Amino acid sequence: MKKQDVARREFLTGAALGAGVVAGARLLPEVAAQTQAQHPAAAVPAHAHMHMEVDGHRAFLNYIDLALAGAYADLQNFYRRGLAQLDAYCRTTHGEPFAKLEATRQDEVIKALEEDKAGEFSWPTAQAFFNTVRTHTMEGMFADPIYGGNKEFAGWRLIGFPGGQPLFTPEDLESTQAFTREPIVGLQGRA
Repeated sequence: MKKQDVARREFLTGAALGAGVVAGARLLPEVAAQTQAQHPAAAVPAHAHMHMEVDGHRAFLNYIDLALAGAYADLQNFYRRGLAQLDAYCRTTHGEPFAKLEATRQDEVIKALEEDKAGEFSWPTAQAFFNTVRTHTMEGMFADPIYGGNKEFAGWRLIGFPGGQPLFTPEDLESTQAFTREPIVGLQGRA
């Protein structure tokens, strides 16, 4: 497996887990009771209790959580339902929730979501859930860090984007080479 595939899966897994904390905050007691009734050995994962307060909302430290606590608050139920259905599908198909699956199994699940072949999904559909999480993951990877993602400009460095530089020289504007002058500047740096 390529290093890039491993990093992608880890990022998507982290994003999905983090999103679950915010999106499932109100649903967590209900899901925990339902899970406990169906799977007595299962427990709410310890990471579900790690949070911070952002404008009165609980948030795990990543872009999707912050977006769900703010601009994408209308998608909280979408994520709650999608994450609950994802775990139901994984438990039915593989006997464990997504977070506990081996990497190869996680890849199979992600592929099933992408191809809309994962059972246990009604609304949102598996493919709609996959597409939304993928889109939000890309936003988090490439948005300005002020929005809670793209830590230390990792996404911008990956694609050679210099950010909002205060001054581009005429040579910079005519160059066909990637812009490499440090520092990379985001919105917070310009405030």
